[in-house]
Amino acid sequence: MASTPAIRTQFTQLLDLKTPVVQPPMALASGGVLAAEVSLAGGFGFIGSGYDTVEKLRRDLEAARTVLKVEPGSPLPIGVGFFGWILDKPEATSKELLALLVEYRVKAIWLSFGVNLSPWIQFVRELNQQSGGPPILIFVQVCSLQEALTAINEWKVDVVVVQGIEAGGHGASYGLPLLTLLPLVLANTPPNGPPIIGAGGLSDGSQVAALLTLGASGAALGTRFLLSPESLYSEAQRKVLIGADSSQSVRTMAFDNARGTVGWPKGIDGRGIRNATVDDYDKGVDISVIRKKYQEASAKGDTDRIVVWAGTGVGAMKQVLPAKDIVRELHEECLSRLRNASNLEIKE
Repeated sequence: MASTPAIRTQFTQLLDLKTPVVQPPMALASGGVLAAEVSLAGGFGFIGSGYDTVEKLRRDLEAARTVLKVEPGSPLPIGVGFFGWILDKPEATSKELLALLVEYRVKAIWLSFGVNLSPWIQFVRELNQQSGGPPILIFVQVCSLQEALTAINEWKVDVVVVQGIEAGGHGASYGLPLLTLLPLVLANTPPNGPPIIGAGGLSDGSQVAALLTLGASGAALGTRFLLSPESLYSEAQRKVLIGADSSQSVRTMAFDNARGTVGWPKGIDGRGIRNATVDDYDKGVDISVIRKKYQEASAKGDTDRIVVWAGTGVGAMKQVLPAKDIVRELHEECLSRLRNASNLEIKE
């Protein structure tokens, strides 16, 4: 990346990045090593906390610190993502988890899928005040214009992530395509508003360039980074991604019901590769039967039934690459497209 010019945007300046590429927090797939390698390459990586315990998150943060060669007490240039509805659970160790962000001096938190994220945003701001160190930047993921306006005008977050319905993993079934939703949000963002980054169905640097020309400050690519050896996906899951056609990426609650990961806010479901679990769910097979089959498949790593989250861009992804090479490729493709666009001539 050292020989490649940086793309300077409001977002890259805020986080001091070389490229506006973000690896989002993918629960059960993005650990400390992946997040660190993305940040090391000039992008910005997130650990997906998901359903983690305090001990598991601490191990991931230690792994990131080791890869980045960051001494204890020094800032850790990665982020951590949390689901709001899980933070809300009475039995959750939410405050202990969030306190780790201050202890490890991470740079950002990503919040999504909460009925009301305001209390957690306020809690993070209180932690910032108590720590006396650099503030933890607050990213909030939104799936509609109204959610974006709340995040911008009421919560005054640092970065808004606009997620299109094409995104792999969890998202809003009521969402809009990214190229419809993103311009709506940008048109309603005040001049002094936060950086807006886009997510959903992205696979290459040309799409990152397209989002920048629309006015976004960056792009988040999830499925693409699942195809790195640093992700927590198995070799079998990566093989499914490489062999998948984009039409196999479907929105469903099959996997959450099969795994017992229920409790999502109304209208939230997941997008993954269709397999026998989805087929059984769509046929109305008893959920207890689906769960038993899923548990048996999970023990064997059988991808004919276990979840493989993937966005609609999966059909364009045919190669496993180290995370740093993915960041470099995305950055260079983006630069190339932007240069080509700047050379276009408009004739009357």
